[in-house]
Amino acid sequence: MKAYALIMAGGAGQRMAAEIPKQFLLLHGRPILMHTLSAFYQYSPAVKLVLVIPRQQQELWQKLCIQYSFDLPHLLAYGGKERFDSVRNGLQKIAGSEGFDAENSLIAVHDAVRPLVGVHLIETCYQTAERYGSAIPVTPLVDSLRRRDGEWSLAENRLDFCAVQTPQVFNAKALLEAYRQPYHPSFTDDASVMEAAGHRIRLVEGHRKNSKITVPEDLLLAEYWLKQLK
Repeated sequence: MKAYALIMAGGAGQRMAAEIPKQFLLLHGRPILMHTLSAFYQYSPAVKLVLVIPRQQQELWQKLCIQYSFDLPHLLAYGGKERFDSVRNGLQKIAGSEGFDAENSLIAVHDAVRPLVGVHLIETCYQTAERYGSAIPVTPLVDSLRRRDGEWSLAENRLDFCAVQTPQVFNAKALLEAYRQPYHPSFTDDASVMEAAGHRIRLVEGHRKNSKITVPEDLLLAEYWLKQLK
């Protein structure tokens, strides 16, 4: 099967308190986004990469590519009002690309600010989705979990829950059909869109290093992990 990857870089990164969106912040000497795209290229140069980015950030991205001599092949699609709209724009870019065959393709959707996604995890997600039609990486919860009940709370069994990561990989035909649904606020990720369309979601084991860079401490931790790999 052909493999595609949508790299979602639409976040503003307000919690990072930085002057530029967090996907462009430097990690180990180059922008976070470049690490993320490179991870999929390292898995396989045959993966067709589509970067979904706000239109107003296109010029900045092009300048950074020149500055850091970043020449991995990728297509650009533009973000929309909601993440749902951004993914749909990216899917349309893939569907219109040369040689696309929905029935014999897999599409991964991955957060741009998860730069430490490993080749093994990417491979596992694609292989699982090829077999079952879907694959999303998850990690166990380590903190106790409580459900709010008014001003009180109730304990929950954390073994019944897990934290969700990306890449989320699906059969291309099924994913394109799922994104023909109208947007709903409950669509927090691609798995929730697929579930609403009647599909079951297969879980695979994620990795703690595949965390999302959201606050400054996350960037420091990612720097530490990258240094351990060198």
